[in-house]
Amino acid sequence: MKVGIVGLGLMGGSMAKSVKARTGHTVYGADLDGETMMMARMCGAIDGALDEETLPQCDLVLVAIRPQAAVDWVRAHAAQLAGSAILVDLCGVKRAVVEQITPVAAEHGFAYIGGHPMAGRERGGFTSSTDDLYVGASMILTPDERTDMKLLETLQAFFLDVGFARLTFSQPEEHDRIIAFTSQLAHIVSSAYVKSPEAQRRRGFSAGSFRDMTRVARLDEDMWTELFLDDADYLTHELEVLISHLEEYREALGNRDAQRLHDLLKELPVRPGRHHRADHRHARGGVD
Repeated sequence: MKVGIVGLGLMGGSMAKSVKARTGHTVYGADLDGETMMMARMCGAIDGALDEETLPQCDLVLVAIRPQAAVDWVRAHAAQLAGSAILVDLCGVKRAVVEQITPVAAEHGFAYIGGHPMAGRERGGFTSSTDDLYVGASMILTPDERTDMKLLETLQAFFLDVGFARLTFSQPEEHDRIIAFTSQLAHIVSSAYVKSPEAQRRRGFSAGSFRDMTRVARLDEDMWTELFLDDADYLTHELEVLISHLEEYREALGNRDAQRLHDLLKELPVRPGRHHRADHRHARGGVD
């Protein structure tokens, strides 16, 4: 199979390296940064450039760039994709992307499905990409009524081969609602947490708790601004819920109310989860 990857940053670069390390597929890559393209060629992550000649040959095209850039790329290159091709975007939000790409795919006759690999690292870019980023992770796909079973079987085989533990099927609305809580809220909380003046005076006083709380504070502010705004409705709701709970703790502390504080600390409606990779140690064939 010939695979085209648009964007060779952390996600796209890791996808390219994973495909080359674990399969016999041919990989063509495209990135605006010339140095990234050179590194990708030199390390064997891609077999060649994804261009006007190779794009029509691709059986599968993965778009691993920011949401609006992904939509713009698809609109600009839709006519070059083969009618038999499958296009999957890897964006972190789904409603804004799926709503715009779906009609383009229908107009030009290629198959499209929204995707979101549940994996990442604190630092981005091709230099941070690895061939094991997706090992044990979940790959979310958002099929609709036009998605046939053969397409899903093809994608299942592909993503399991490159290291994912399972596919998780969702709808764009559900994806964005849940991801606002499981991912985006955590980044906002971490970003706000490190703004305390005490963060500059922590030397010798920090351990695992501090590392856990600050791990995702470093981020690509341009990308995450776009992701947050595309999911602003659900993310705002989750922030309001969090703030209301924080107010309960603040009130209990202000009143020196030991019983209330004890009760708040004891309440745990949902068992805290381990890192997502530990959550997906399933058989390779498992599809949710």
